[in-house]
Amino acid sequence: MNNLWTEKWRPQTIDECALPTEIKAVFKQFVAAGEIPHLLLTGTSGVGKTTVALAACKELGCDTLVINASDESGIDVLRTKIKAFASAISLLGGIKVVILDEADYLNSSSFQPALRNFMEEFSANCRFILTCNFKQKILIPLQSRLTIIDFHIPTRQKAKVAAQIMKRVEFILQSEEVEYDKSVLPEVIMKYFPDFRKTISELQLYNTTNKKIDVGILSQTNNLSIDSLIKFLKAKDFNSMRKFVNENLDNDSATFIRLLYDNLERHLEPISYASTILTLAEYQYKSALVTDQEINMTAMLIMIMSEAVFKK
Repeated sequence: MNNLWTEKWRPQTIDECALPTEIKAVFKQFVAAGEIPHLLLTGTSGVGKTTVALAACKELGCDTLVINASDESGIDVLRTKIKAFASAISLLGGIKVVILDEADYLNSSSFQPALRNFMEEFSANCRFILTCNFKQKILIPLQSRLTIIDFHIPTRQKAKVAAQIMKRVEFILQSEEVEYDKSVLPEVIMKYFPDFRKTISELQLYNTTNKKIDVGILSQTNNLSIDSLIKFLKAKDFNSMRKFVNENLDNDSATFIRLLYDNLERHLEPISYASTILTLAEYQYKSALVTDQEINMTAMLIMIMSEAVFKK
């Protein structure tokens, strides 16, 4: 059995998934109809795109092939592995489903154009579900062949989804016989919300060394220290800023930019709010397109460093 909690305790049904009501309802409709269309599931990391796709396929009784496009994005994977799966008769007698996880990484000059033809060739017995963080990286002609579901969590639904995550977290901790302080869990969940996968990973990591989930997790979990970065920007300390970017490349760029946005009022003079927000928006869009995130993040911070007026 997989010892990673994120895999060991991955929800097996649509009801178990922590998602907005509307998204759950869509997948339940697929199951009720006994059919699933070609799909593009888009949203930030860890929000449950792959999990609900797998759960729906399980409830439908589909043969399923999961391809992680960040590891297998070459055209040969499509011509051999996927073609062999899609062309064979389902052992379960129903439709077959290929889940292309992290489809952002699929080659846009070879794999994605060829995939359009595959979808049409094997449409009688095979469906394709693509998941991605950045929809812009999926070719428009391919998007037109997919039903797009955006895993955005509306503000009115955030509390409800957080409550679902809380329920699932408690179930996991109790199943693993981990002692925990219940009052700490909401803070951990909101720290990483809506990244459910990150929440579970950090709980397991902390439990590995502490054998109990207590208030210490709030200070020891991996998080960006925005105050130190602001100090470097304010002092126009390019070398320290660049080192900060390099040391924090493992953090999701969208989370990084959001953290800067949430701390604007603490560190900048009001005159700089508008221009800085426009800079953040520009480089957030670019982060979905560039191949080198370090250069993109450094360029963004140089813009802020040179143009923003910081509080004394």
